[in-house]
Amino acid sequence: MTELLNAINTPADLRQLSRAQLKPLAQELRAFLLESVSKTGGHLSSNLGTVELAIAIHYVFNTPHDRVVWDVGHQTYPHKILTARRERMSTLRQLGGLSGFPRRDESEFDAFGTAHSSTSISAALGMAMASAIKGEKRRSIAVIGDGAMTAGMAFEALNNAGVAKGNLLVILNDNDMSISPPVGALNRYLAQLMSGRFYSAAKEVGKQVLKGAPPLFELAKRFEEHAKGMVVPATLFEQFGFNYIGPIDGHDLSALVGTLENISHLDGPQFLHVVTKKGQGYELAEADPVTYHGPGQFDPNVGIVPSGKPSKKTFTQVFGDWICDMAQADHRLVGITPAMREGSGLVEFERRFPERYFDVGIAEQHALTFAAGLACEGLKPVVAIYSTFLQRAYDQLIHDAALQKLPMVLALDRAGIVGADGATHAGVFDIAFLRCIPHVSIACPADEPECRALLSSAFEQDHVVAVRYPRGAGVGRAVTQDLQPLPFGRGELRRQGKGLALLAFGTLLYPALEVAEKLNLTVVNMRWAKPLDLALLLQVASEHDGLVTLEEGCVAGGAGSAVMQALQEHQILKPVLVLGIGDQFTEHGDPVKLMAMQGLDAKGIESQVRERFASLLPS
Repeated sequence: MTELLNAINTPADLRQLSRAQLKPLAQELRAFLLESVSKTGGHLSSNLGTVELAIAIHYVFNTPHDRVVWDVGHQTYPHKILTARRERMSTLRQLGGLSGFPRRDESEFDAFGTAHSSTSISAALGMAMASAIKGEKRRSIAVIGDGAMTAGMAFEALNNAGVAKGNLLVILNDNDMSISPPVGALNRYLAQLMSGRFYSAAKEVGKQVLKGAPPLFELAKRFEEHAKGMVVPATLFEQFGFNYIGPIDGHDLSALVGTLENISHLDGPQFLHVVTKKGQGYELAEADPVTYHGPGQFDPNVGIVPSGKPSKKTFTQVFGDWICDMAQADHRLVGITPAMREGSGLVEFERRFPERYFDVGIAEQHALTFAAGLACEGLKPVVAIYSTFLQRAYDQLIHDAALQKLPMVLALDRAGIVGADGATHAGVFDIAFLRCIPHVSIACPADEPECRALLSSAFEQDHVVAVRYPRGAGVGRAVTQDLQPLPFGRGELRRQGKGLALLAFGTLLYPALEVAEKLNLTVVNMRWAKPLDLALLLQVASEHDGLVTLEEGCVAGGAGSAVMQALQEHQILKPVLVLGIGDQFTEHGDPVKLMAMQGLDAKGIESQVRERFASLLPS
């Protein structure tokens, strides 16, 4: 039954409900959310945990006039459902459908586009100060999780916010702890008391009066800190200049609404600490929030059931196996991840080599410089990081690693188009932004065994080497357990044809081979975007009438650009067709469809080759 939910098209409708109706609304919303995500796939545990919080925020604040910025944004499905997008939830994360994250071009209620973590406080503070400059009366709200609070950028923003004194509310959604019932009841009472205007005014008056009697002022201050310290971790955030409130139960709508209403009347930076539970209301997700973090389609009455079918090994699993085997062979290896243990395939590595495993939290910048420090002392760091997240540590990569020519392996997962997560997670820029840095090399494995071998090649080097591989499985080639490397900077001729040569970087080797068989073309597996196998390139260029480069990355400054630059430097004039991602951000959707839209499937490659080189194709 969704009688209440069906009547809500915007938060204005929500605000017409009585407080007594909010709890049954939350039950309807949670049931709708579970049913919807089980059909489309997507983030589940985090969204089940924010149902009450989303309701309370939109119930109390005048959104979209009041701005709400959801950090990361993978927990915003309840927010989307309440803001005129309920009927479109069946299109979630599909091509042309709703994004899995907030997007400014999707709804006026999405005040800021997010998907990478720890940006919410900075953005919301900017909005708060803009309101002050323009003389507008509005509240800016940042909702940030305890994981995202580990990033330096969040603390940089807190530091600035305490001085700026804008009307900013930071809501810490803490889902890594629980409140026992007795303490929770006391916290609820104190939180609402401390958020009230009487308490706030009385505290300020008391400070002014007692400052005239320093001993009494210090005594009162110590008493307040001691009383609050028994139930809340207030000290840190109050030192930043915030008025700290909480922690309160994030699933108690009465407490949430009452506290937020009190806060809405307070000026200056406010900090509300709420405690929620991932997977709330769905026992299977509560018991295993990691498994239910981002599931595909499943039956909510049964839960996620392993298919039992033997599946192809993913590139992430290939990396996970390799790092364990290499760590066993070389005690210098140290594994580092910025809060992506499961996603990067390091679960087994942590179990087997806990003393050499470091999860530094959502802190990509720190991860790179930390790795550089390890390398300075003779260790061999392997940083497992998503391609799109490496962008956040670009300065550290240049100054702290490459400039000092320190040995480091960057295992770049999710390189290329990623599918349902969309532009924010697509790793399409790495070749371009890495290629211009001295002492950095880039390997592009075409399949699973090549991925393992190129990781071994990277580990042998005395400088930074990035090995980029896509999300999901490759073609299904078997992987042996040896650690034999491939020659550094060397490609291979995979098929001899006539007229044209297709130069493939990475997994596009296989659609290239499919096209080449049909058109009798030469295929080169380049393997390395930097350094290029110059001898092989010049040989192939001299023997063919034209070249086609293929990469699952941006064309601007990418591997094809490197090929054209090398040919020009050697005064070789041959027509070159560069195929890759155009000057655009990729949308979310089925990766197969997205690749076809970019013309990077076999059909698209053949079509573009025929159009550009009709006269050069073998008859």
